Amino acid sequence: MHGSQEVPSGYTYGRTPRSPVSLEELRQLETAASFADLDRDALAKAGRILAPQAEALVDAWRARIAAQPHLVKWFLGPDGKPDEDYKAKVKARFVRWVKDLCERPFDQDWLDYQHEIGLRHTPAKKNLTDQAHTPPLVPLRFLLVFTAEIILVPRRYLLAAAPDEADRLHAAWTKAVLLTIALWSEPYAREGLW
Repeated sequence: MHGSQEVPSGYTYGRTPRSPVSLEELRQLETAASFADLDRDALAKAGRILAPQAEALVDAWRARIAAQPHLVKWFLGPDGKPDEDYKAKVKARFVRWVKDLCERPFDQDWLDYQHEIGLRHTPAKKNLTDQAHTPPLVPLRFLLVFTAEIILVPRRYLLAAAPDEADRLHAAWTKAVLLTIALWSEPYAREGLW
């Protein structure tokens, strides 16, 4: 296990089916985002700041979700109350995602797991991993716009820890998050449109 030895429930990194997105397509996305070797180095440095704060980051993001009924409803059980077990398992994997984004190489295993995460937001796999009974979809529109929070919140951690490099580190984080969201969107797309 890379990084922390604790393996979250449902974390299947390195053991997921192959992504329909090729490594060549991933490299094309990286080029389109201007994500280069300098960004990889900056992302690794950002990870040394953000990984120890990953749980605090996820807590901040989830507080924003909890404050918006149109977002929190995707975590509600059939009784209309939050499914706390599901929320806890998803949170642990979200924390691991922060670390993986900064620490892992963008190789086939990483690409495959990004596809798995995307599927877990769609009816194809949402609830399946955790045997939950929440709504079967996180609509793509919310996945896309919530990216703003995922991008912006880490900036304050980077500014506090590395003020002279924060812009460079945050730019690398931003590019990496956008690459991830592009990959997560693939399961939502009609064939031939992604």
